[in-house]
Amino acid sequence: MNSIYEKAANRRMIERIKKLTPESTPLWGKMSVDQMCRHCTLSIKIPQGKLDLKYNHLLSIIGRVFKQKIITDHVLEQNIPTVKELLVRRHYPFEKSKNDLIKNFSRFSIEGKASIKNLNHPYFGEMTYKDWDIVIWKHLDHHLKQFGV
Repeated sequence: MNSIYEKAANRRMIERIKKLTPESTPLWGKMSVDQMCRHCTLSIKIPQGKLDLKYNHLLSIIGRVFKQKIITDHVLEQNIPTVKELLVRRHYPFEKSKNDLIKNFSRFSIEGKASIKNLNHPYFGEMTYKDWDIVIWKHLDHHLKQFGV
């Protein structure tokens, strides 16, 4: 399996990100390419300890079930809802959004497991470094496929 921590795999994912252009359009969903880059950057900031999600008891119950689906061979479904902290409604300069995503994602291969500062997700519960590896990889892969890269 691919790993966010492995330099060659991380580089391949970044090469896919670099293929995005301001004209990239989604194959499904409502986000524009700049919004998708921002959304993915925000999700990466959770394990890096740069973004706190508010605890919600109901979402934590659903999240633990969802976590198990993600860390197994389950493919992420299209058009699944997201938590409000990761909803991106406004637009951002495309190049900055793309570069922020690349910068934040590349930290995993540069710093390794030390880039993970948060091992407790408010919805998924306790996370291991491997859990984060799988969740981050599948989430970003899902959104890059959404934009055809």
